[in-house]
Amino acid sequence: MTQRNLLLLTIVLLPTAWRASVVDASGQEQQPTAVQVEFFERRIRPLLVTHCYSCHSAKATKLRGELFLDTRAGVLTGGNTGPALVAGKPDESLLIKAVRYEDKDLRMPPKAKLSAAEIADLEAWVRMGAPDPRTGKQVAKQGIDIDEGRKHWSLQPIGNPSPPAVRNRDWPVGAIDHFILARLEAHGMSPASPADPRTLLRRVHFDLTGLPPTPEEIEDFVRAWDAASAKRQAKGANPRSRAMVLQQVVDRLLASPAYGERWGRHWLDVVRYADTAGDNSDYPIPQMVLYRDWVIDAIGRDMPYDQFVREQLAGDLMPAESESDRQSKIIATGYLANSRRHGSYEDARYPWHLTIEDTIDNFGKAFLGATLGCARCHDHKFDPFPAEDYYALYGFFSSTRYPWPGIELDRAQHDLVPLAPSAEIEQFTKTRQQKLAELEAKIKRLEKEKAPADSVKAAKKDREKFAKQPLPFATAYAMMDGPTEPKKRIGRVGNVRMHMKGDPERLGAEVPRRFPLVLGGQTLPGGVKGSGRLHLAKWLTEPSNPLTARVMVNRIWQYHFGRGLVATPNDFGKQGRPPTHPELLDYLARQFIDSGWSIKAMHRLIVLSATYQQASEVSETSEVLSRDPDNELLSHFPRRRLDAESIRDAILAVSGGLDRSRGGPHPFPAQPAWDFTQHKPFKAVYDSNRRSVYLMTQRIQRHPFLALFDGPDTNASTAARTTSTTSLQALYLMNDPFVHEQARKLAARLLAERSDDAGRIHRAFVLAFGRPPAAAEAKQARRFLDQVGDVFESVNIPGEQRAARRWESFARALFMSSEFVYIN
Repeated sequence: MTQRNLLLLTIVLLPTAWRASVVDASGQEQQPTAVQVEFFERRIRPLLVTHCYSCHSAKATKLRGELFLDTRAGVLTGGNTGPALVAGKPDESLLIKAVRYEDKDLRMPPKAKLSAAEIADLEAWVRMGAPDPRTGKQVAKQGIDIDEGRKHWSLQPIGNPSPPAVRNRDWPVGAIDHFILARLEAHGMSPASPADPRTLLRRVHFDLTGLPPTPEEIEDFVRAWDAASAKRQAKGANPRSRAMVLQQVVDRLLASPAYGERWGRHWLDVVRYADTAGDNSDYPIPQMVLYRDWVIDAIGRDMPYDQFVREQLAGDLMPAESESDRQSKIIATGYLANSRRHGSYEDARYPWHLTIEDTIDNFGKAFLGATLGCARCHDHKFDPFPAEDYYALYGFFSSTRYPWPGIELDRAQHDLVPLAPSAEIEQFTKTRQQKLAELEAKIKRLEKEKAPADSVKAAKKDREKFAKQPLPFATAYAMMDGPTEPKKRIGRVGNVRMHMKGDPERLGAEVPRRFPLVLGGQTLPGGVKGSGRLHLAKWLTEPSNPLTARVMVNRIWQYHFGRGLVATPNDFGKQGRPPTHPELLDYLARQFIDSGWSIKAMHRLIVLSATYQQASEVSETSEVLSRDPDNELLSHFPRRRLDAESIRDAILAVSGGLDRSRGGPHPFPAQPAWDFTQHKPFKAVYDSNRRSVYLMTQRIQRHPFLALFDGPDTNASTAARTTSTTSLQALYLMNDPFVHEQARKLAARLLAERSDDAGRIHRAFVLAFGRPPAAAEAKQARRFLDQVGDVFESVNIPGEQRAARRWESFARALFMSSEFVYIN
């Protein structure tokens, strides 16, 4: 007997129990024995090197099928068609099927079949559990090298840079100004002059609250600013007296309810908030306003950002200080629950993988500035995120119960989270389960007695009707661990197998739940029984994570200056833009963490800087325009248009028609009347004079005003608003009934608050633009009013109406002006 046959016979005749011990009962691999190692090294590795590595290894010129056979991890993970083998089962292993040439479409090696002896060796190897001593880590598909990936700027540890020295020591107010001025001086440029106090106050008001300052607030600020400016010239005066005047305004605005409404809206952009589900019928979700209000409240009271993140990902799993705190944390998980729904079918056929894919895509962009969705079907083509990272995250969310919003073929809501004390919920659940058991027993009894069929479609209907009865508690569209029914495909706690090419019907190797490898790859500790979302939330907000703080401070900077230090706020990867001021970005991120993750502290740091307080005007002949045409170096404040909500809110505020009360539930139809289908989806627009953040927004139909003025996309994360200028926008401001109504209110306000045309023109300019009119503008306004009055007289409009009508026309002209919708 040859040595090869003796070794093979020894392996094959070993007891089955011993052969299976390569993988223990818990699924953990055991170290191969000496005999197994010898068999692999003498019979299997040479075979793989000779026949397979040229196409299926890290050194392959062109990797075929995304399959690596040069590591054990690669063999188990498999390629596009799934794992290469099933340990212990050669007949079920793709590798064996391929070398046997059983399938004409799967024959490997493709040019010549292996010998019978070589095939027998592979079969024996798989039968014994595929022992493999190769301990090297699998090189990620497409050649991803995790260590190399960490060299990208955004994945480097956050530094702690000191403000650089500058030549002009008089200009900087704080550290930000040193970073900005150092770059300007390096390019031979200087900062702009300070903005005048009226312009500055209007800028700060819109930035922090989304509303214009009142004329009284403007005059108070100008007086205090001028007084502080005069004191600066006096001997021994406090050189920061003017900064203190601005700081008082900033503190007042940050403490106002309007601040939470303004900056809450920014966050709702990022997390693609909507009041509807997004399925073919776009079912309404009345409870989503609870999450909207939670965001507004959390930002308004300056909840530390790391806590803000953790509660949205795992609030239901966090300890609570009180019943109200517990309910608040549950509501926070509306962030995850708000993931898009798809299709029209009931739960058994619902494509949950699409909802989880939407969750992961937003999770990556919102918190990490990472396009994780690109790793769903294959390893990320540009950034160091292998597909295994994607499915490691997938397991956290597939182990969680998503609420059901209703859908065409299952129109009732269920699996929402009751907002009531636990004892009450437990008692109700116990009573409900008893009733369901009674109804189920009745059905079985009727079936056993062979009762008439109609008495059985009736008993079953009673059971279904009872099962779908709404809970007698307020509910939240929120997340909870674990399914309500074992048959469900979503909510089963555990890891998931990879979806080969993103197809949930083609499963690959199981991937343990963990954090992305390039960010540490932390895995769940032993004994974790639930989804593990709380661990995920903690890993995400560890100060050592290089992305979380950087991404958020960049968003804050973006909303103040119109563009982030990184111009692609949802993509800090290789396809994104690098930071214009990397040291400043790290300085802000370090300050953010050291401040206790305070967003308000970041506002103060930015708004009180000399950089922020620059004027926006630049001479057309200035060398600034040629040296830095996009103003990336911030040699002046970037003039920009108001966003859609601020335009609408400003119109309401100036007219006196703004309802400042808190937005409540939307007037959706009663749930028993829901009969929406893909051919008759839910569509509605609910008028309101409250702030625009409280408008009902849905997914298949955008709110008319928000759509026209570049509002957020409710189907995907809006990293930054676009700004378009179209004729439709002008036509809206000329003709829409909403604008006409607010113009009438502004006209009535001007007529009531001032007694003469000159006073009314002055008042109108201060209300609309935050400044009085120049002499030429006042003269032009009087001419406009006279000409409009003549037109109305020529068409026989009565005299008592002409006065009001001409001021209405003037009000619409103000609303349509460029200065009204831009901040300088």
